[in-house]
Amino acid sequence: MKEKTEKTQYKKMTETPVSRLIMNLSIPAIISMLVTNIYNLVDTAFVGRLGTSASGAVGIVFGFMAIIQAFGFMFGQGAGSVLSRALGEKKTKKASLYAAVGFYGSFFCGVLICVVGLIFLDNIVMLLGSTYTIAPYAKTYIFYILIAAPFMSSGLTLNNILRYEGKAALGMIGLMSGAIINMAGDPVFMFGLNMGIAGAGLSTAISQVVSWSILVRMFLSGKTETSLHLEKNVRISPQIPANIAATGFPSLLRQGLNSLTTVLLNSQCAVYGDCAVAAMSIVSRIIFFTFSIALGTGQGFQPVAAFNYGAGKYGRLKKGYYFTVIVSECIIIVGCTILCLFSKNLISLFRNDPDVIRIGRRALRLQALATLFLPVCMTTEMLFQSTGMRLGATLLSALRNGILFIPTLLILAHVRGLSGIQEAQPLSLLMAFPVTVVFAIRFFKKLPEISFCKAEK
Repeated sequence: MKEKTEKTQYKKMTETPVSRLIMNLSIPAIISMLVTNIYNLVDTAFVGRLGTSASGAVGIVFGFMAIIQAFGFMFGQGAGSVLSRALGEKKTKKASLYAAVGFYGSFFCGVLICVVGLIFLDNIVMLLGSTYTIAPYAKTYIFYILIAAPFMSSGLTLNNILRYEGKAALGMIGLMSGAIINMAGDPVFMFGLNMGIAGAGLSTAISQVVSWSILVRMFLSGKTETSLHLEKNVRISPQIPANIAATGFPSLLRQGLNSLTTVLLNSQCAVYGDCAVAAMSIVSRIIFFTFSIALGTGQGFQPVAAFNYGAGKYGRLKKGYYFTVIVSECIIIVGCTILCLFSKNLISLFRNDPDVIRIGRRALRLQALATLFLPVCMTTEMLFQSTGMRLGATLLSALRNGILFIPTLLILAHVRGLSGIQEAQPLSLLMAFPVTVVFAIRFFKKLPEISFCKAEK
């Protein structure tokens, strides 16, 4: 029965028309991203009712959560890329071994983050760019995030493994369940039980544990091709976690740089007061919500890329890349138009403060326009990581999220003040675009020439 399921999955991943396969895998990912980001926006709106300083705390916590997510993505993308290529080569035992090692490694790192974070809580809050008025809110919120860190990190790993297996719908169930519980819990804990921002943190922690439990159940119930069991007679060589870490490092770097840049952004904004911190935090949430739809399409492309690369179906890989770029770009164009037209209204939904609206409105429009160049950058990074091209994936991740953005932010903040802070991220993305295009062209030139015959559709 297991062998029959594996053959069916192999046929699905290597013979289903690429465009239909990517959309089938993208829809669960898009729904998951939308629900999760709707939660993030709802959470921001609820916390905004507690005041501007509380709104700023959300941005501080968002930067810290990026650190936890960095390890979840590193183990998930690292193990997922290898196991998907192994499944493409029909090596199921190898795939299961990588899934198990990735899961336990991610959980262990989450425990370490929890312990270290609780010991140095006061220092961490200030290092994340908090002002003295924001710090009390941020400390309360982060405490609950730290408790949930092992579940948050390893839950993300499990979701990525499911996507790379080609079973994104199972991951969607876990993520959506947690997000819905979170949205329902916010008003109950924050206002019904008068817990304030502590209620937002507790709601997030509970939702992460619930989501994690559902995802683990997927593997224990035999609904997946891989398992989380480590057989007694199987020796785990140091090469396995090293391979996972090396393949997933671009994700760790990307998320880690996201966290670092969020900290730097908060620090630069703090000079201009809590309103600036709150405004840029709100803008980040809105932009990510819009981009998450395109990101979901990219997540549908990743297992297709890895599986078919492992199976030697290079024509399908190339077709999938172009299809993902085009669909993502169409989504971004629609989103960009809405954000530019209704920027003021969108900012005011989260914090009806004239200063927050004034700062956020310009930043939102600039970032919305710059996201037009993001689909190519995103899809190319995913292409390199899914096919095991570690160096290229690492360089592209570092380029967009750190090498260009960090100096651009520091220089423009010094030269142009608050206006420069608003302009830094859009400008760094524009500079990364042509470099990414060159990487993509070189990658496909090196692939064996395979015609788009009927079998490759």
